[in-house]
Amino acid sequence: MDAVLAPEFPPSLEWLNTTAPVRMAQLRGRVCALAFVNAGSAWSMQRMVDLAHLRGRHGERLNVVAVHVPRFDHERDPRRAAKRLNRQTIEFPVAHDADWTLWQHYGIEAWPTVVLIDADGRIRERFTGDGQLRELDAAVAALGAEARPRSRNVEPIEMRRVGEPMLPLRFPMGIALSGNYLYVADSGHHRVLECDHSGRVLRQFGSGGPGFIDGPMELSALNRPQGMCIERDMLYVADTGNHAVRRIQLRSGDIDTVLGAGRPGTPGEGPVGDPRTVALDQPRAVSLAAGAMFIATAGDNRLWRYDMGTPGITLLAGSGLLDVVDGVGRAAAFAEPVALASVQQVVYVCDAAGSAIRSANARSGLVSTLVGRDPWNHGNADGVRTDAALQQPQAIALDPNSPVLWIADSGNDCLRSLRLGGGEISTWPLPQRLHAPCGLAVADGVVWIADTDAHAVLRLDTRDGALRHIPIGE
Repeated sequence: MDAVLAPEFPPSLEWLNTTAPVRMAQLRGRVCALAFVNAGSAWSMQRMVDLAHLRGRHGERLNVVAVHVPRFDHERDPRRAAKRLNRQTIEFPVAHDADWTLWQHYGIEAWPTVVLIDADGRIRERFTGDGQLRELDAAVAALGAEARPRSRNVEPIEMRRVGEPMLPLRFPMGIALSGNYLYVADSGHHRVLECDHSGRVLRQFGSGGPGFIDGPMELSALNRPQGMCIERDMLYVADTGNHAVRRIQLRSGDIDTVLGAGRPGTPGEGPVGDPRTVALDQPRAVSLAAGAMFIATAGDNRLWRYDMGTPGITLLAGSGLLDVVDGVGRAAAFAEPVALASVQQVVYVCDAAGSAIRSANARSGLVSTLVGRDPWNHGNADGVRTDAALQQPQAIALDPNSPVLWIADSGNDCLRSLRLGGGEISTWPLPQRLHAPCGLAVADGVVWIADTDAHAVLRLDTRDGALRHIPIGE
């Protein structure tokens, strides 16, 4: 690649966490990793984790700057983008490129892309897609070795304190029900809470700090837990930040690992000896059906089947490409599957990047699209499912008393329902807008909603339309 000077940051950028706009001159003298990301992309968020790791590894020799470029309409709002980014701890400058201006200046073609700029401000390399961490690390080290010492009299970059309010919940992502108990994946606090229906916290699973530790509930550790499901006295958790599926034994409170090596990767199919050697790529949801566990991995756009009795893991469906394609097994493609709901031999899949709802046969792996077209078509339209449109949905739940699939249409901040068997999609008339909801559970005519960006759990009584806040831990 020709070493051309990196273009200056345009004035149209909105800096989300600095006191003043960043200038290229402030980055000179060090290697800079300029990352073009999207806050809703699993690949982008893993790249942000990678860059934080590299920044810690290389210290003062490396600058990191992230540029958020929207994919969906709702992501053009910088406040929403900042909320989404706040789900992770980010300690380097982040800019919002609402009109794709800097994206075009650099000729970027896909999320995530990291452009490496040397200490003299010249573009040297770029890395597109996820993975390649070792190569990126080596390139940063090589460019750092070239840098010549220089006096730094430029104005330093001052970070602005940006955070969320101190509330009992921080970005709740998953909800599960078992009789009189409500379970909430308090993702930002790295824990799962057991509550009664009034919101009183009965037990906490996980120490509250990020980690990957099995053991008693107060000593164990999770990392950004998200989707959950229950079978008898076992609560299964998609422990997304640990790239693992964890199991909470509700009688004792102990946590152990079902699958997961603590790093992203694609598992090899076959028998499983040690569950801690099986790599998963950002599992977002788990569900039980047909005597097996199904795992949606947003990082590799696949749906896995895990037989716990054998034990063994096989691919149910998904080529790995980010797309909305029907077919059997590897011939099908998902676009960031983030939620599952199962009944008998059918696993329903919520495809976030595809703005789609899919179904997969639990035995044959046949995938069909119920709502949605492709990763670039989204909207907000009710009606027959072939014409209806969603925008980056994040959760689904089956109604046990009727053939209805509830949908948290996160990009449109609303609650939708799909009548199964060829029915229509409709929007539930809530008395208030939601805030990027990412979790649902349904029982006895009540829909429980994780109103994620509002750090709240809501209870909707479908019989009278009453919606109320559940004061969890308050």
